[in-house]
Amino acid sequence: MAKKGQESGSTRRMIMTLLKMKGPLTIGALAEELGITEMGVRRHVLQLEQESLAKTKVVRQAMGRPMHVYSLTERAEDHFPKSYHNLALELLRELDHGSGLDAVNVLFEGRRRRMLAQYTPMMQNRDLEQRVAELSAIQNAGGYMAEWSKEEDGSYVMREFNCPIRQVATQYRKACQCEQHLFEELLDAKVTRSECMAEGGQCCRYAITPNKKEKTSENSK
Repeated sequence: MAKKGQESGSTRRMIMTLLKMKGPLTIGALAEELGITEMGVRRHVLQLEQESLAKTKVVRQAMGRPMHVYSLTERAEDHFPKSYHNLALELLRELDHGSGLDAVNVLFEGRRRRMLAQYTPMMQNRDLEQRVAELSAIQNAGGYMAEWSKEEDGSYVMREFNCPIRQVATQYRKACQCEQHLFEELLDAKVTRSECMAEGGQCCRYAITPNKKEKTSENSK
């Protein structure tokens, strides 16, 4: 069973590769390229359609019946290798080399300000625990695999188990500094990072302590 599943996955991958490199293609053309039956190809292509990874288009001919040709969707692009972090690093290095590290830091600060403006409305009229939960959701949406918990002393801990910008942060620590400052501004609390993946940690761990105003408000309830 495992071998059959592996073969199915391999055929599916080859179909996607052919559509990427040579598409749009008909079922017949795919079958000829792969050396398998049209029925076998059709089964895989229909599955790709159901998953919104492939789409079909009817092409009318001067003579004969219309042809159904298949191509990949935008969603399928996520299944192919990307090197965005390499491009980002190359651009940052060029800026660093040409204008100096201060220019690179200005970029990270600009990114922090844009994110602050984007997410601040989502934190309004919420207490600290709600803000921590919202920040964790924001980070999860960005691929950081974040979770949070409340400690016995009333503080909070947020952990991120993935860092989409790890390659960049490893070479430019300003990225981590800006993230920490962004969290402090969004949460209106003291945020301390005790572990960082860019420094070889298993996760990025943040201790979140209510400010005096927040503590006073909670004690008065």
